[in-house]
Amino acid sequence: MNAIRPFRIDVPQTQLDDLSERLTRALWPNELAGVGDAYGVPGDRVRALAEYWAREFDWRALEAKLNAYPQFTTEIDGEDIHFLHVRSSREDALPVILTHGWPGSVVEYLDVIEALTEPSADQPAFHVVIPSLPGFGFSGPTRSTGWNRYRTARAWVELMNRLGYDQYGAIGNDAGSMIAPEMGRIAPQHIVGVHVTQLFSFPSGDPAEFEGLSAEDMAALGHLQWFHENKMAFNTLQSQQPATLAFALADSPVGLLGWNAQLFGESLDPEFVIANTAIYWLTGTAASSIRFYYEDAHTSEHPTEPTTVPTALAMFKGDFQSIRRFAERDHKNIVSWNSYDIGVNAGGPNDAAGHYAAHEAPEVLLADIRSFFAQLG
Repeated sequence: MNAIRPFRIDVPQTQLDDLSERLTRALWPNELAGVGDAYGVPGDRVRALAEYWAREFDWRALEAKLNAYPQFTTEIDGEDIHFLHVRSSREDALPVILTHGWPGSVVEYLDVIEALTEPSADQPAFHVVIPSLPGFGFSGPTRSTGWNRYRTARAWVELMNRLGYDQYGAIGNDAGSMIAPEMGRIAPQHIVGVHVTQLFSFPSGDPAEFEGLSAEDMAALGHLQWFHENKMAFNTLQSQQPATLAFALADSPVGLLGWNAQLFGESLDPEFVIANTAIYWLTGTAASSIRFYYEDAHTSEHPTEPTTVPTALAMFKGDFQSIRRFAERDHKNIVSWNSYDIGVNAGGPNDAAGHYAAHEAPEVLLADIRSFFAQLG
C-alpha cells in the first residue's frame, strides 16, 4: 500500500471526442439584457471561453507538458494520491510541497518548477512535490468522506515521509493556504517553514479586535464584507449541498466552465482557465472536488492553539487581503509579511487578479519564496 507508482496521463481519444461534441451542442441559458455580472458569471465570458475550449485549446499539448515531469501515485489513507516530484540537481536543495486549491490544479505551479529546481547558482534550490488534492484531478474521485484540510495535511506529511524527506517547507495557495499551516501544526519537527499567499484569519466577534485598525485594514474588511455578500454563493452551496450541484457539473462541460469561471479572474488568459477546467472534466472530479468545502464546513476538528512554525505571507492586492492582527492571533511565528501591487484593478472588482500568483506573477512569488527560505537558513 505504501508503493509509489510511476504515472503518465493518457486520456482516451473517445473522451476528447465526447467533450468536443458536448461543447458543440451546448444549451445556453436565457439572460437578461444590460445586467452585466449582477446575476452571476456573464454569458459572453462563458461563451468566449467555451469557444476557446472547442476550437483552440489543445489537450494533448497540456498532457505532454505535464508528462514531461516525473509523476507518481501512491495510496494514502485509502485514496490514490497523484503528484509531480521534480528533484533538483543541487545537493543543497530544500524539499518543498506546493498545494493548490479549487478550482485550480497542479497546473497552478507549472510556471515555477524549473525556476525552483534549477535556479542560478546564487539562488536557493528546491526539490519540488506538487500533489493533486484528494478528489481533485488525477487524485480522484475520492472513495471516502472526511477529506478536509486537516486530513489532507496529515496525508501530505505522510507523502513527504514516504518520499524520504525529513525536513521540508510547505507552500500553498487558496485551499493550500489552509493546508500548509496545518502541516506546520501537526508536524513542526519536519516543517522548516510555511509560505502562503493568504492567511485566512477572520474577526472573532470581539469588538476590541477592531480598535485601532488602520485605514488599510478597514478597507480590507470592507472588501471581505463585499465578497461575502456578493460572491460567496459557491462556498455556501458547496458547503451545504455539493451533491445537488454535482449532477449539472458532471453532465455539462459548459456548466462546469461557468461554475468554475466565477473563481478564475477576468484577466486570466483563457489557456490557463481551460487547462484547469479540462482536468476536472476529463478526470470526472467536478463532484468530488467541491466536496472539500462540505467536509471542511462539517468537521468537528477545530484546533484552537496557534501555529508556531516560521510563516510567510506574500499577498497580492487584487486578491484576498489578510489582516495581520487577526493572523497573528492564529499564527504566532509570522516572520515575513509582504504585499504586492500586482493585480490591482486589473479586470474590475470581480477579477481577484493575483490570486494565481504562481501563474500571474511567478517572478514576484519566486523572489518572496526564495527570500523567506533563505532567511531560515
